[in-house]
Amino acid sequence: MEFPIHGSCQCGQVTYELLAAPQKVMACHCQECQKLSSAPFSVTAMMSAENIRFSGKMKEWSRVADSGNTNIAKFCPDCGTRIYHVNPEVPDSIKLKLKPTGLADASLFAPSMHIWISEKLSWYTIPEGMPTAEKQP
Repeated sequence: MEFPIHGSCQCGQVTYELLAAPQKVMACHCQECQKLSSAPFSVTAMMSAENIRFSGKMKEWSRVADSGNTNIAKFCPDCGTRIYHVNPEVPDSIKLKLKPTGLADASLFAPSMHIWISEKLSWYTIPEGMPTAEKQP
């Protein structure tokens, strides 16, 4: 795969460039991610902040996670697409909430682990042999 990889929110007002592959990609089944994605889980790509560039205006919203950490969500103020999350205590660790569509090779965003399966919807079956964690690893 060649870098940088370019992408955007749904309306195109917020754009990003990935300069390297994610450190890891996880499918999160927590109820918050189910709400966020309107799906059984969300795909989160963990990136070092130095390996991604953003352009465009973003709004933010925050909440305190079960861990006690603050979780700041950045999103497009026009179309509402969630772009990333960050813990202000660890600003170099970006949790991308990308929708890997339109890529020539979307395998870069294939989850290598399913987390928060304690809140997994009963009708979703995790692929056999896939590593899992009951909560946050």
